[in-house]
Amino acid sequence: MKTLTTEDRSRFARHISLSEIGESGQQKLKNARVLVVGAGGLGSPVLIYLAAAGVGCIGMVDDDVVSLSNLQRQVLYTTAQVGLKKVEIAAQRLQDLYPSIELISYTKRLTQENAEELISNYDIVADCSDNYATRALIGQVCAKLEKPLAYASVLNYEGQVTVFNYMNGPSFDQLFPSVPKDGLFKTEDIGLVGALPGIAGSLQANEVIKMITGYGEVLSGKLLVFAIDQNRFQVFNY
Repeated sequence: MKTLTTEDRSRFARHISLSEIGESGQQKLKNARVLVVGAGGLGSPVLIYLAAAGVGCIGMVDDDVVSLSNLQRQVLYTTAQVGLKKVEIAAQRLQDLYPSIELISYTKRLTQENAEELISNYDIVADCSDNYATRALIGQVCAKLEKPLAYASVLNYEGQVTVFNYMNGPSFDQLFPSVPKDGLFKTEDIGLVGALPGIAGSLQANEVIKMITGYGEVLSGKLLVFAIDQNRFQVFNY
């Protein structure tokens, strides 16, 4: 078990001062293991805010390299890093942010063959993938292993955030009983405002922090749908 250091108490003083989190909640964050699938538009804010919050171990799954078109929304990366592996850059950035963090990089795609082995090593999964097939796979494996899953997706001006498998809550298949194998769009054809995955990913990271620390109300059985062009936020029960 990892214990809080004097430096941790200074670093996370704003968390510790919150009665619903406190030192015990910060201790839980330090001992948590979170797997983030995808280090792109959603993964960038999720990884940054989980590391900044003091999550002690983060696994990252992504086989992609940085491209110029990523930089409009994937704020982990810079122009000088185009062509480099995302998880390698992300690992260095997060280590600089929180030197005590344990980072595990998987430079590969999540597949039917490796998903169960990877996910079984973590307490919580954050789905930051960009295609329906991967989302369905993550949902199915997390349900089988009874792993809480923080989910988010974005398109154009709209985002969705929810949590599956939390304290016997609904699973992915209960919200999405039928998912197109290859999705409805080609990823490269999807338009979206650059700030949108930043908002959705920040909300997604917050759900992970809630589950770890026990603060607030988790979006279990609730789907948050929002549109940033009209500043409209709605929550639907399912």
